[in-house]
Amino acid sequence: MPSNPPPRKRNVLYTRLDTAVKTVALVTLALVALSPACAANRPNVLVILADDLNDWVGALGTWPTARTPRIDRLALGGALFREAYAASPKCNPSRTAILLGLRPSTTGIYDNGHWWRPHLPDAVTLPEAFRLAGYTVAGAGKVFHHTAGFNPPDLWDEYFPLQFDDPWDRRGSAYPGIDPSSAPPGHPLAGVEPFRHELDWGTLAIAEQEYGDVLSVARAEAFLHEAHSRPFFLVVGLFHPHLPWYAPAPYFEQFPVEEAMLPIVPSDDLDDIPAEGRRLADRGAEVFQLLRETGKWREAVAAYAANIAFADGLVGRLVDALDASAHADNTVVLFASDHGFHLGEKNHWYKSTLWERSTHVPLIVRGPGIEAGTICDRPVSLLDVYPTLLDLAGLPQRPELEGTSLRGLLEDPKSEPARHAGMTYLEGNHAVRRGKWLYIRYRDGTEELYDRESDPAEHVNLASSDSLRAVKRTLRQLLPTHDASPAPLKSAYRFDPAEYSWTRKD
Repeated sequence: MPSNPPPRKRNVLYTRLDTAVKTVALVTLALVALSPACAANRPNVLVILADDLNDWVGALGTWPTARTPRIDRLALGGALFREAYAASPKCNPSRTAILLGLRPSTTGIYDNGHWWRPHLPDAVTLPEAFRLAGYTVAGAGKVFHHTAGFNPPDLWDEYFPLQFDDPWDRRGSAYPGIDPSSAPPGHPLAGVEPFRHELDWGTLAIAEQEYGDVLSVARAEAFLHEAHSRPFFLVVGLFHPHLPWYAPAPYFEQFPVEEAMLPIVPSDDLDDIPAEGRRLADRGAEVFQLLRETGKWREAVAAYAANIAFADGLVGRLVDALDASAHADNTVVLFASDHGFHLGEKNHWYKSTLWERSTHVPLIVRGPGIEAGTICDRPVSLLDVYPTLLDLAGLPQRPELEGTSLRGLLEDPKSEPARHAGMTYLEGNHAVRRGKWLYIRYRDGTEELYDRESDPAEHVNLASSDSLRAVKRTLRQLLPTHDASPAPLKSAYRFDPAEYSWTRKD
């Protein structure tokens, strides 16, 4: 196994990051890596990322029927951040922000249709930062986005790709030859007609050990039980509870459909929402309406809860494997979800809004020196993951990172009262959480403001209140001051999966 990563292939002539800053940081990390004795004394890191898991986690206390005993146990053993937020409410921009440590408004990665590597070829990812510092770096499952071109092999010493449960072949760049509006043979299991891509749930005719996430976890378990001559950085990406909601039958049996608790959806809930906010909500309104019309809403909510339970069990397996290994006392564990998920709130299905249901996520950090049972209620961002892990591993900070280490809050969860968390979805649409306030400002200047202490469901938009102008002005100053142009779409490139390289078409 090489002590230093192989050189990258550079096939794009531009980057939006400052090359000089990156060069200084790379040299610093390389110098750190030159000291094997120093690296050997550093803690290991295990990162577990769930997908589409909102705040239906028992330890957060936000949903009465949440049932996540293993995630809750992890929280009790470390620090739980009860006000953690995704940088963006969509898979690709959120994961790019976590793993590059940069805001969507900086990178231009605003949605799922952008590749980050050809657009930002010089960006140093979180796995690379640890690899350059002498760590063995391994990944399994969905780390970056899950379609082709998002998990370059030169990031890893070892990478076990996600094995998909659904019947589409997603190893191509854009579901080649697949009509997403047509159900594959034997589907949909849930019987929702007319069919919508991925809108399905049920139990597949396979054994539990054959599910893709179980295969990822099994490989990670084996890795954790191995002896390692260098500290390791291991990231495991669980696809659950992302749609389609396929899980073994016992998990569905835990959540009888008739007992599923439905979100409250006032008929006039969007009446005080600006046009841009309604536009984002309307993207999932048709699916939500279909579920209501077909009588499948309650069944879908139960299926989501079942898939959360499946993910919870897999988190438990990973933590149990670590705790039974020789690495238990010297490993930092970080668990998070990439963003939330609507199940009817605001008349919306899916994610891709700037409301709490799309952006609020669980975040747990456990490890050496972190007091068990710590609870922090300061707003924090998943942008803080990258600098936090560098800090806890004793590695130098990278000057381009736009998050802030959580180490101070891990030591004193009541410190840093000015903390805030920012979220972005699509160019020019931003939100900020600070104190009790959620403030949203859309690209056209229209606004939303919610007092989440008195209105946790965000039913009353206070943006037009004259008495709150000063509040809005203060929160507005926390929004990004620059919006990068959107990165080129995938269609702008020719991608060679064998060489893992891109060339511009123009």
